[in-house]
Amino acid sequence: MPASSKNPAVQIFTPDYWEEACKHLSKKDRVMKRLIPKFGDACLESRGDAFTTLARSIVGQQISVKAAQTVWDKFAVLPRKLTPANVLKLKVDDMRAAGLSARKIEYLVDLAIHFDSGAVHVDAWKDMSDELIIDELVAIRGIGRWTAEMFLIFHLMRPNVLPVDDLGLLNGISVNYFSGDPVSRSDARDVAVAWAPYCSVATWYIWRSLDPVPVAY
Repeated sequence: MPASSKNPAVQIFTPDYWEEACKHLSKKDRVMKRLIPKFGDACLESRGDAFTTLARSIVGQQISVKAAQTVWDKFAVLPRKLTPANVLKLKVDDMRAAGLSARKIEYLVDLAIHFDSGAVHVDAWKDMSDELIIDELVAIRGIGRWTAEMFLIFHLMRPNVLPVDDLGLLNGISVNYFSGDPVSRSDARDVAVAWAPYCSVATWYIWRSLDPVPVAY
Protein backbone atom coordinates (compact mmCIF):
# COMPACT_ATOMS: atom_id res chain seq x y z
CA MET A 1 0.00 0.00 0.00
CA PRO A 2 1.80 3.19 -1.11
CA ALA A 3 2.15 5.96 1.43
CA SER A 4 2.92 9.58 0.67
CA SER A 5 6.53 10.71 0.45
CA LYS A 6 8.11 14.16 0.59
CA ASN A 7 10.59 12.99 -2.03
CA PRO A 8 8.61 11.91 -5.09
CA ALA A 9 11.62 9.98 -6.39
CA VAL A 10 11.41 7.58 -3.45
CA GLN A 11 8.15 5.70 -3.11
CA ILE A 12 7.46 4.49 0.40
CA PHE A 13 5.27 1.49 1.09
CA THR A 14 3.60 0.39 4.32
CA PRO A 15 2.02 -3.02 5.01
CA ASP A 16 -1.74 -3.33 4.55
CA TYR A 17 -1.88 -5.90 7.37
CA TRP A 18 -0.49 -3.60 10.09
CA GLU A 19 -3.74 -2.60 11.78
CA GLU A 20 -5.03 -6.17 11.82
CA ALA A 21 -1.67 -7.37 13.20
CA CYS A 22 -1.76 -4.81 16.02
CA LYS A 23 -5.24 -5.93 17.06
CA HIS A 24 -4.17 -9.58 17.01
CA LEU A 25 -0.98 -8.96 19.00
CA SER A 26 -2.74 -6.76 21.58
CA LYS A 27 -5.29 -9.51 22.18
CA LYS A 28 -2.74 -12.35 22.40
CA ASP A 29 0.17 -10.78 24.26
CA ARG A 30 0.22 -8.55 27.36
CA VAL A 31 3.54 -6.91 26.45
CA MET A 32 2.36 -6.04 22.95
CA LYS A 33 -0.86 -4.62 24.43
CA ARG A 34 1.32 -2.22 26.43
CA LEU A 35 3.90 -1.41 23.73
CA ILE A 36 1.79 -0.85 20.62
CA PRO A 37 -0.12 2.25 21.82
CA LYS A 38 3.18 4.00 22.67
CA PHE A 39 4.16 4.42 19.01
CA GLY A 40 1.01 5.86 17.48
CA ASP A 41 0.66 5.43 13.74
CA ALA A 42 4.32 4.62 13.12
CA CYS A 43 4.86 1.37 11.25
CA LEU A 44 7.19 -0.58 9.01
CA GLU A 45 8.23 1.18 5.79
CA SER A 46 9.78 -0.18 2.61
CA ARG A 47 11.51 1.90 -0.04
CA GLY A 48 13.92 1.52 -2.93
CA ASP A 49 14.39 -1.59 -5.03
CA ALA A 50 15.68 -5.01 -4.06
CA PHE A 51 19.15 -4.62 -5.56
CA THR A 52 19.74 -1.21 -3.94
CA THR A 53 18.48 -2.44 -0.56
CA LEU A 54 20.84 -5.43 -0.56
CA ALA A 55 23.77 -3.36 -1.85
CA ARG A 56 23.26 -0.93 1.04
CA SER A 57 23.23 -3.79 3.53
CA ILE A 58 26.58 -5.02 2.19
CA VAL A 59 28.14 -1.54 2.26
CA GLY A 60 26.99 -1.08 5.87
CA GLN A 61 28.46 -4.31 7.24
CA GLN A 62 30.77 -3.90 10.27
CA ILE A 63 30.98 -0.11 10.09
CA SER A 64 29.00 2.64 11.80
CA VAL A 65 25.78 4.00 10.30
CA LYS A 66 27.49 7.34 9.65
CA ALA A 67 30.50 5.75 7.94
CA ALA A 68 28.20 3.52 5.88
CA GLN A 69 26.23 6.54 4.66
CA THR A 70 29.44 8.33 3.63
CA VAL A 71 30.67 5.32 1.64
CA TRP A 72 27.24 4.72 0.13
CA ASP A 73 26.93 8.34 -1.03
CA LYS A 74 30.25 8.03 -2.87
CA PHE A 75 29.54 4.58 -4.31
CA ALA A 76 25.96 5.28 -5.46
CA VAL A 77 27.03 8.10 -7.80
CA LEU A 78 29.70 6.05 -9.61
CA PRO A 79 27.25 4.53 -12.14
CA ARG A 80 24.80 6.80 -13.99
CA LYS A 81 22.02 4.66 -12.59
CA LEU A 82 22.45 2.07 -9.86
CA THR A 83 21.61 -1.15 -11.68
CA PRO A 84 23.31 -4.57 -11.55
CA ALA A 85 24.57 -4.22 -15.14
CA ASN A 86 26.06 -0.79 -14.42
CA VAL A 87 27.78 -1.96 -11.22
CA LEU A 88 29.45 -4.73 -13.22
CA LYS A 89 30.98 -2.06 -15.49
CA LEU A 90 32.59 -0.11 -12.62
CA LYS A 91 36.35 -0.01 -12.19
CA VAL A 92 37.69 -1.61 -9.01
CA ASP A 93 39.93 1.43 -8.39
CA ASP A 94 36.92 3.74 -8.44
CA MET A 95 35.07 1.51 -5.98
CA ARG A 96 38.12 1.43 -3.70
CA ALA A 97 38.31 5.24 -3.89
CA ALA A 98 34.70 5.39 -2.64
CA GLY A 99 35.87 3.67 0.54
CA LEU A 100 34.90 0.08 -0.19
CA SER A 101 37.15 -2.74 0.99
CA ALA A 102 38.32 -5.41 -1.45
CA ARG A 103 35.97 -7.90 0.20
CA LYS A 104 32.92 -5.63 -0.07
CA ILE A 105 33.73 -4.98 -3.74
CA GLU A 106 33.73 -8.76 -4.29
CA TYR A 107 30.36 -9.01 -2.49
CA LEU A 108 28.81 -6.18 -4.52
CA VAL A 109 30.04 -7.69 -7.78
CA ASP A 110 28.63 -11.10 -6.79
CA LEU A 111 25.32 -9.44 -5.88
CA ALA A 112 25.22 -7.70 -9.27
CA ILE A 113 26.03 -10.97 -11.08
CA HIS A 114 23.20 -12.79 -9.27
CA PHE A 115 20.70 -10.08 -10.21
CA ASP A 116 21.97 -9.52 -13.76
CA SER A 117 22.02 -13.24 -14.62
CA GLY A 118 18.58 -13.95 -13.19
CA ALA A 119 19.96 -16.29 -10.51
CA VAL A 120 17.62 -14.55 -8.05
CA HIS A 121 13.98 -14.67 -9.13
CA VAL A 122 12.83 -11.23 -8.04
CA ASP A 123 9.57 -11.34 -10.00
CA ALA A 124 8.66 -14.71 -8.50
CA TRP A 125 9.34 -13.74 -4.86
CA LYS A 126 5.75 -12.68 -4.26
CA ASP A 127 4.68 -16.31 -4.71
CA MET A 128 7.66 -17.89 -2.90
CA SER A 129 7.96 -18.89 0.75
CA ASP A 130 10.22 -16.98 3.13
CA GLU A 131 12.65 -19.92 3.34
CA LEU A 132 12.99 -20.26 -0.44
CA ILE A 133 13.78 -16.56 -0.75
CA ILE A 134 16.32 -16.84 2.09
CA ASP A 135 17.96 -19.77 0.24
CA GLU A 136 18.34 -17.61 -2.90
CA LEU A 137 19.77 -14.66 -0.96
CA VAL A 138 22.31 -16.55 1.18
CA ALA A 139 23.79 -18.00 -2.02
CA ILE A 140 25.10 -14.47 -2.67
CA ARG A 141 28.50 -13.77 -1.11
CA GLY A 142 28.29 -11.41 1.86
CA ILE A 143 24.62 -12.13 2.60
CA GLY A 144 23.90 -14.35 5.58
CA ARG A 145 20.63 -15.45 7.09
CA TRP A 146 20.29 -12.33 9.30
CA THR A 147 20.64 -9.99 6.30
CA ALA A 148 18.14 -12.09 4.34
CA GLU A 149 15.66 -11.92 7.23
CA MET A 150 16.06 -8.14 7.50
CA PHE A 151 15.37 -7.98 3.76
CA LEU A 152 12.21 -10.06 4.18
CA ILE A 153 10.99 -7.75 6.95
CA PHE A 154 12.03 -4.33 5.65
CA HIS A 155 11.85 -4.74 1.87
CA LEU A 156 9.35 -7.51 1.15
CA MET A 157 7.39 -6.70 4.34
CA ARG A 158 6.73 -10.36 5.06
CA PRO A 159 4.50 -10.48 8.17
CA ASN A 160 5.81 -13.53 10.04
CA VAL A 161 9.64 -13.39 10.17
CA LEU A 162 11.34 -14.09 13.52
CA PRO A 163 15.06 -13.19 13.31
CA VAL A 164 16.33 -15.17 16.31
CA ASP A 165 19.96 -14.24 15.57
CA ASP A 166 19.17 -10.55 16.01
CA LEU A 167 20.71 -9.19 19.23
CA GLY A 168 18.20 -6.35 19.42
CA LEU A 169 15.31 -8.80 19.37
CA LEU A 170 16.89 -10.99 22.06
CA ASN A 171 17.72 -7.95 24.23
CA GLY A 172 14.21 -6.58 23.82
CA ILE A 173 12.60 -9.89 24.77
CA SER A 174 14.93 -10.06 27.78
CA VAL A 175 13.89 -6.58 28.97
CA ASN A 176 10.18 -6.90 28.22
CA TYR A 177 9.50 -10.53 29.16
CA PHE A 178 12.30 -11.78 31.43
CA SER A 179 13.11 -8.80 33.69
CA GLY A 180 16.49 -8.38 31.99
CA ASP A 181 17.66 -11.99 32.39
CA PRO A 182 19.60 -13.43 29.42
CA VAL A 183 17.43 -14.94 26.70
CA SER A 184 18.19 -17.87 24.37
CA ARG A 185 16.92 -18.35 20.83
CA SER A 186 14.67 -21.07 22.23
CA ASP A 187 13.18 -18.57 24.73
CA ALA A 188 12.55 -16.16 21.88
CA ARG A 189 10.74 -18.84 19.88
CA ASP A 190 8.59 -19.68 22.92
CA VAL A 191 7.58 -16.04 23.38
CA ALA A 192 6.87 -15.69 19.65
CA VAL A 193 4.31 -18.52 19.63
CA ALA A 194 1.74 -15.90 20.67
CA TRP A 195 2.93 -13.49 17.97
CA ALA A 196 2.26 -15.72 14.93
CA PRO A 197 1.31 -15.01 12.20
CA TYR A 198 2.71 -11.50 12.80
CA CYS A 199 6.21 -12.07 14.19
CA SER A 200 7.67 -9.31 11.99
CA VAL A 201 5.29 -6.76 13.50
CA ALA A 202 5.98 -7.87 17.06
CA THR A 203 9.74 -7.79 16.35
CA TRP A 204 9.39 -4.22 15.06
CA TYR A 205 7.69 -3.16 18.32
CA ILE A 206 10.33 -4.95 20.40
CA TRP A 207 13.02 -2.98 18.53
CA ARG A 208 11.07 0.24 19.13
CA SER A 209 10.96 -0.50 22.87
CA LEU A 210 14.78 -0.28 22.86
CA ASP A 211 15.15 2.49 20.29
CA PRO A 212 12.07 4.60 19.52
CA VAL A 213 13.53 5.78 16.19
CA PRO A 214 12.46 3.35 13.46
CA VAL A 215 15.15 1.70 11.37
CA ALA A 216 14.80 2.04 7.59
CA TYR A 217 16.58 -0.13 5.04
